[in-house]
Amino acid sequence: MPDLTLLLAGLAAYAAIVAAVVAARQSRSIAAVRVLAEQALHGSRVEAEATRAAIHAAATQAAVGVAASRGAFDTGIEQIRTALEVRLRDLRESNDASLAAMRHTVNEQLHAAVEKQMSESFNRVIDQFAAVQKAIGEVSSVAAGIGDIKRLFSNVKTRGGWAETQIRSLLDDILPPDAWLANHKVRPDSDEMVEFAIIMPMRGTRRPVLPVDAKFPMEDHERLIAASAAGDRDAERAALRGLERRVRDEARKIAAKYIFPPVTVEFAVLYLPTDALHAEIARIPGLIDAIGREHRVLVMGPTLFPALLRTIHLGFVTLALEDKADEIRDLLGVTRVEMLKMDEVLERLSRQAGAFSGTIERARLRTRAIGGKLRDLGVFTGVAPLDTMEDPKLAETAGLAEAVNHAPAPGEA
Repeated sequence: MPDLTLLLAGLAAYAAIVAAVVAARQSRSIAAVRVLAEQALHGSRVEAEATRAAIHAAATQAAVGVAASRGAFDTGIEQIRTALEVRLRDLRESNDASLAAMRHTVNEQLHAAVEKQMSESFNRVIDQFAAVQKAIGEVSSVAAGIGDIKRLFSNVKTRGGWAETQIRSLLDDILPPDAWLANHKVRPDSDEMVEFAIIMPMRGTRRPVLPVDAKFPMEDHERLIAASAAGDRDAERAALRGLERRVRDEARKIAAKYIFPPVTVEFAVLYLPTDALHAEIARIPGLIDAIGREHRVLVMGPTLFPALLRTIHLGFVTLALEDKADEIRDLLGVTRVEMLKMDEVLERLSRQAGAFSGTIERARLRTRAIGGKLRDLGVFTGVAPLDTMEDPKLAETAGLAEAVNHAPAPGEA
């Protein structure tokens, strides 16, 4: 504001000078122009001084106002800052208290959850450890049992006894007690005895038997399993050929020792005590058919052998039914003879009954004749009962009886 006033004053002075110059030019008087200029310049100075004083006064007043406003503004800002600091301090204290409470609650819940989880985990670990210990004990027992089984099967005699025990158990379960023999001598010219001989269901006093011998080529089977597990195809084929050769040799020995018709049937049974071994032999193309065709030996395992025994048992049942049928036929024949005799007795009884009926009829005729004579004499016979009036013959008989009851004695007449 003061600068603008000073500028206006300067402009006014300049205008005055210009006007003086113009006037001087017009009057062509330099002195007059100088005087006018000096006057104008003096007036301008005076106005400038006045303006400067006014501007200084206005500036002083504005500075005082600004200082007062600044003091009031600083006071307000200080009050606002103080209120904000108080509010912020209260808010901070409230937040700290809330955070402390939340931290305490979270710590308690987290501690409880961690303790519960740790307890459950510890209990599960204890249970799993107990289960592992139990499983280790069971595995140890199984390992010991496997060792016992390996020691059992390493002995050829014990291994054969185990197979014989299987056959004996199947025979006891399926066949009658008198349908099989153990350690039976087949050939009279040899002391070789077959392990089991099944008596075939046939008629006659001398019935042939079916030889059954158990074999357990475990070593060949183990070599085959080891080669298959190792993935050695050449070793597997060699072990399979060795197993085939062993089974063929055993079948040939059984045929030579125990097949002796008519003491035995035309074939024998080679029993393998495990289905796995029988499956490996059945996997060899044409081996079982070739053994049956060349040596007349049936290769069977624990699955097929019971089917053969049930077939034989069915033969025993059929034979028993035939025996019962013969007994029933004989009983029916005896019954027929007795019925014929009974028919003769009934015929004689019928003839006797006919003679007895004729005698009764003749007696009835005599009775009716006597009644007629009594009616001619005028004898009152009375009234017959109601139940006898329906039948004329019964009524007549009743009248005759009444007449006889009321007839006078011979002395009274």
